[in-house]
Amino acid sequence: MRYLLTGGGTGGHIYPAVAIANEIKRNEKDAEILFVGTEKGLEKELVPKSGFELKTIRVKGFKRKLSLDTLRTIKIAFDGLIDAKKIIDEYKPDIVIGTGGYVCGPVVMIAALKHIPTLIHEQNAFPGFTNRILSRFVDIIATAFDDSKKYFRNKDNVYVTGNPVRMEILGANKVQAFKKLGLEPGKKVVVSVGGSRGAAKINEYMVELIKRVDDDFQILMITGKNQYDTVIKMIKDYDIKIGKNIKIIPYCYDMGDVYAVADIMVCRAGAITLAELLATSTASILIPSPNVTHNHQEYNARVLEKNGAAIAILERELNGDILYDKISSILKDPVVLERMKSNAKKLSKIDATKEIYKLINDLK
Repeated sequence: MRYLLTGGGTGGHIYPAVAIANEIKRNEKDAEILFVGTEKGLEKELVPKSGFELKTIRVKGFKRKLSLDTLRTIKIAFDGLIDAKKIIDEYKPDIVIGTGGYVCGPVVMIAALKHIPTLIHEQNAFPGFTNRILSRFVDIIATAFDDSKKYFRNKDNVYVTGNPVRMEILGANKVQAFKKLGLEPGKKVVVSVGGSRGAAKINEYMVELIKRVDDDFQILMITGKNQYDTVIKMIKDYDIKIGKNIKIIPYCYDMGDVYAVADIMVCRAGAITLAELLATSTASILIPSPNVTHNHQEYNARVLEKNGAAIAILERELNGDILYDKISSILKDPVVLERMKSNAKKLSKIDATKEIYKLINDLK
């Protein structure tokens, strides 16, 4: 069988595609797999690093306001359709799978028009523009959240599978993780993380919070590589004395260790981050990014909040004092903390890749 997978722009679209590809290979040793992405997306780096071949097409996202750039985008969209058709004609896939991002549009659309079996996976509670359009043409729609169903016209071919989670997230040893991260076992740990590049506002609020922390809990602050120097300067400017209970690092490659030690995670509400929080039964305070299309991170965060697994706070409504009070109130009440962890576990779908592979088999 020949599989063509497409998804790109951010890790949130690429990691699920890679997880699905790995699941296919686990079940079909002789399966042929090709990825289609763009030159500028993260897929250019992540897909080859994962051991898969990547071909690229021309594509660009539409801006909401009409301008000359819109006309250029339309032209590129037609170029992308031509590129996608050429790749599909040459590769002749048996099944085409899309995991979101603008690059999925032309690839999955051409495949559907050619009557090649198609499946799309939607990671967010509020589906992206591309997947909402494609949903009218594809054979199967897999979603991460039950709440997503209402946004698709045809409910009969929508299946809730959850989001694929990297295996390394689930396999960490808690005792070893405490040692590796230099933290004290048995003492509550609050982790803040804003992604590989960091989230300036989360870091700012965490620095304000650190001013109030004595020795009541430990903090692991993962600033993001681009934000680390700024955070250290803020610490010095505020004349904050960093105790043994505070660890500030730019990045962590072994996120499984981080989830293993975290009692509460303070983070954005990207779909894959939330899947990892649920899979590891981690309580969280979610601060949705205000800079994402259609505000989908707030939709994601509200799903977890509604089910008692997280507290969602909008960035504009937050400061260091509020964050400290929220964290302290949770940590001081073991019943509340355990309930949040339990509710996260109830929402988790750690077998998402297996469920998606079952749906792929239905297309054969």
